[in-house]
Amino acid sequence: MLSYVIKRLIYMIPTLFGMSLIAFAIIQLPPGDYVTSMLASMADSGQNVDPAQLDALRQSYGFNDPMWLQYFKWISGILLRGDFGYSFEWNRPVAELIWERMGSTLAISLASLVFVWAVSLPIGIYSAMRRHSVGDYGFTLLGFIGLAIPNFIMALVLMYFSYKYMGQSVGGLFSPEYVEAPWSWGKFLDLLAHLWIPIIVIGTNGTAALIRILRANLTDELNKPYVVTARAKGLPEYKAVIKYPVRIALNPFVSAIGWVLPELISGVTITAIVLNLPTAGPLLLRALISQDMYLAGSFILLMGVLTLVGMLISDILLALLDPRIRFN
Repeated sequence: MLSYVIKRLIYMIPTLFGMSLIAFAIIQLPPGDYVTSMLASMADSGQNVDPAQLDALRQSYGFNDPMWLQYFKWISGILLRGDFGYSFEWNRPVAELIWERMGSTLAISLASLVFVWAVSLPIGIYSAMRRHSVGDYGFTLLGFIGLAIPNFIMALVLMYFSYKYMGQSVGGLFSPEYVEAPWSWGKFLDLLAHLWIPIIVIGTNGTAALIRILRANLTDELNKPYVVTARAKGLPEYKAVIKYPVRIALNPFVSAIGWVLPELISGVTITAIVLNLPTAGPLLLRALISQDMYLAGSFILLMGVLTLVGMLISDILLALLDPRIRFN
């Protein structure tokens, strides 16, 4: 296993280099630059624009440099100094903006992941073992509803319910009196009181999808000869069903890590905007709109890195979970 991990890490180096090129090319594709976006914003507000000042800004930001030189400055700063560049719109280092949003993003995403697994695992097992029962049909109906309702609609409904019937302030992760307050037990409880809405909204689609996947995989395993033989020999239900078929049917849960980690960055952007969540998704969207290239490029590169790390972790866990999988 160690040689396999080392080999994968070596393969990740050229892949990351290619991802950095693609990320930088993507943010350079739209016509214009940040100064162009700033010029359009100033024109819309009726402000006078000095062409000489704009040229000076382009020169100071390095927009007049060739693309290869801009890329070299950016990637060398990341590799040699851990410097992801400077955000033009926020007038702050990109690294500060990224890590500032990572705490809340990580808390919401991991809590949503735990919610998805905690709900979909028992329901998926029950639906597979009690096929065509009333409970199975009921959970199937709820699953289809969860897949059909857009996240931002569910967010608006839950926000209205929370405000109307629970008297809770909606939007954000804290009540107004706790936003700037230092951490305390009261602030932590206030966070938990606000956290349930984004967890349910973000986790609903994933829960519904994994329930269907687990039900289908486990149904297929339960009909295989080794399970039928084990039951015929009087093996306890735990060993005949839970211990082996469920373990094999859990492969989709583990393989989901590959796409869960980049979701920590991008997240459900529209839902985060509706709920006014201080996560990375809205910041990435704003950087793309304003052509804040170093901020947007760093987010895109970070998503690529997390995708590779997630795929590596899922491959290792799959091999440990299912003995039929071998490292090559």
